[in-house]
Amino acid sequence: MFEITKARFNRRQWLSAAALASGAVLFGLDRLIRPRIAAARQENGFQRGKKLGEIDLVDEARVPMGEAFGAELDGRLYTDLSGMTAEDSTTPTEHFYIRTRASNLLESQKPWSVQVNGQGGKPVDLSIEELRRMAGPRGLHLMECAGNTRSVHFGMISVANWTGTPLAEVLERAKAKPHAKRVLISGFDRYAAKSASSVPGASWVFTTEELTKAGAFLATEMNGSPLTRDHGAPVRLVVPGWYGCTCIKWVNEITFPDEIAAATSQMQEYAARTMQSGVPRLARDYEPAIIEQAAMPIRVEKWAIDETIRYRVVGVLWGGSVPVTKLQIRFNPEEDYVDVDNFRQTTNDPWNFWTHSWAPKRPGTYMIRLRVADPGVVARRLEAGYYVRNVEILEI
Repeated sequence: MFEITKARFNRRQWLSAAALASGAVLFGLDRLIRPRIAAARQENGFQRGKKLGEIDLVDEARVPMGEAFGAELDGRLYTDLSGMTAEDSTTPTEHFYIRTRASNLLESQKPWSVQVNGQGGKPVDLSIEELRRMAGPRGLHLMECAGNTRSVHFGMISVANWTGTPLAEVLERAKAKPHAKRVLISGFDRYAAKSASSVPGASWVFTTEELTKAGAFLATEMNGSPLTRDHGAPVRLVVPGWYGCTCIKWVNEITFPDEIAAATSQMQEYAARTMQSGVPRLARDYEPAIIEQAAMPIRVEKWAIDETIRYRVVGVLWGGSVPVTKLQIRFNPEEDYVDVDNFRQTTNDPWNFWTHSWAPKRPGTYMIRLRVADPGVVARRLEAGYYVRNVEILEI
């Protein structure tokens, strides 16, 4: 956000400012400055206006938001994003999304350890106490389920402040098999009831290079407190920048398969949702399940400004590996894309907030769609309209 202030200039200061301005025009910098000034003026308009309320996003299913329901593989919790702000962007643990709840067979009181294949095939057990002693702050990271959909208000995405140990340190402590190219990380996956929606199997095969590049770690805390059972306690894998299906909960074993290792049942279940080509039979044929650049609105605010009705669209941008410079928005297919007013991506992980001032031409239902205008940025879901959301405007 940019702030426009008034100041008094003496004659020398005025001439200096004029010279700088002419230089900016000469070198084309005015094209960079003017959009920012326009965005600042629009934001200032809302600052002097009165918020009248929020307009519901429509054509989405009615599901419980912000509270856990169901059990085991069919247990869910959808995060309500509508109230999130840039100033308070971390998801409280009790509202952090859940794709699978803890098994009723999970013995929370039993001493827990992670078994790691050591050199010469000799297993090494790392106790949860040892892992907690090794753990340190890992920072804010976003997690999104690859099955995040509009039908659940895109509520399977959240951000937490994590504590854990880099996987590289864990393997070094366990004197793991040297020069291993692939790592199979598994978690507890036995359930008392048969699922109606999911396949048992909490495991994923990575390359060591993928885990190192992503900065993967074994988490023991989120938001300053021990993990809850539903969030993977006592230890879960976090792979920053990858979909949540790779972030194995209840980790209990790390092994090193060979080059012809089969893709796990979890990898196969999520093949389409992680944009694979078909269902890879071998783990080596599975493309990294990286979250590509994405963006969506999370709420539409209604304002009264200078006795006129205006709307402000508030949204989030996340994913990708390089911050983008131009985010665009469109309201219905017959309209042109325009640059988002107030947008600046500073980091790809966890997420960035943006706002856009909007004056609908007529009442009706609008489809809000975004795109990244930077060439070369991979955003397949965004480009396919995956994160489109609808809103019904009754008053203009």
